[in-house]
Amino acid sequence: MAKKKAGLIRGIGTHRRTQDDYMGVLLDTVTLADWQDVVTGTLALAKQGDAQARAWLAQYLVGKPQAAAPTPLHVVVNQWAGTDTLAAKLAKPLIDAELFPSLHGNDGWKDEVQAAIAAELAQKLPPPETAAKPESTRVSSDSGDDVQSKLAN
Repeated sequence: MAKKKAGLIRGIGTHRRTQDDYMGVLLDTVTLADWQDVVTGTLALAKQGDAQARAWLAQYLVGKPQAAAPTPLHVVVNQWAGTDTLAAKLAKPLIDAELFPSLHGNDGWKDEVQAAIAAELAQKLPPPETAAKPESTRVSSDSGDDVQSKLAN
């Protein structure tokens, strides 16, 4: 008889020191209050005309363009034709699901698997630090026993 698995995620968390370890230390060390001070300082510099501060804020607030802008000719042709490229792009998955139902028969199953993995991760990982509770998940200043009890809850 097959052995029943405990969850959908396989494996254990033992590994050599990696980027994840360094990121964990960074997240444990820099509190949300510290990060808020950095962002506030950057905002003040940006308002004073610092180009690097403006670029850094814009990168996170607006993001970098993911695609090239359409050419003026493309825009004019779409206007003449009365087409809306955004509406067409948003409608495409729905149209495809209707035209090709056999290709989308597993969409509900995929959503269920993603929801199950998200629920399992929520059980196994501590809740993220929020601005309302900045010290709730900090582990660097706690003793080992306190850390284990927080992770168990």
